[in-house]
Amino acid sequence: MHGRLLYGCQFPVACDCQILSETPSEVKKMMRAYKNIIIGVLSMLAHVPIAVASDVDFSYPDLDGKIHKLSDYRGKWVVVNYWATWCPPCLEELPELEVFHDSHKDRDALVLGLNMEDIKLDRLRVFVQEHFVSYPVLRVGSHPDEVLGDVPGLPTTFLVSPTGKVVARQIGFIDGKSIESFILNYNKEGGENP
Repeated sequence: MHGRLLYGCQFPVACDCQILSETPSEVKKMMRAYKNIIIGVLSMLAHVPIAVASDVDFSYPDLDGKIHKLSDYRGKWVVVNYWATWCPPCLEELPELEVFHDSHKDRDALVLGLNMEDIKLDRLRVFVQEHFVSYPVLRVGSHPDEVLGDVPGLPTTFLVSPTGKVVARQIGFIDGKSIESFILNYNKEGGENP
């Protein structure tokens, strides 16, 4: 079958592919392998510069209406994660981001979840509570300004240094260990001067 639409968490894309005959367990194995490849690539790209102005900023409301500005978090690493409730890889990484945030929020880093969909506030609040998300979830809508860089699909995660410089972008699933590894390597290599 040609011209099928493939849906995952990336935006729907037309492709010229054939129907796969893998069993669900084979698909799970392939997804684990894909996840490991992504993690490996992220680690290798630890110091690939991102072409974004160093003094980027945004401000969005959280679920209680409080405005959060990226610049409010200078001095800490900020994981900016674009996600949506309908996105399976986004849901898979929520616990990873929660553990990372909980482990680092009082020291050196935090997570900001930028919800990239048009969803009723009450529905989003319930979703966040049901998934035990404690980091700030900001409402940006389905067409936010992409001040940090291109968001070609979900999830997309940007890592912003303590000085406010975007130093990495990951499209697809990310985990806390990969973020910690990147930060450690970046700091070892001298990173940037605050």
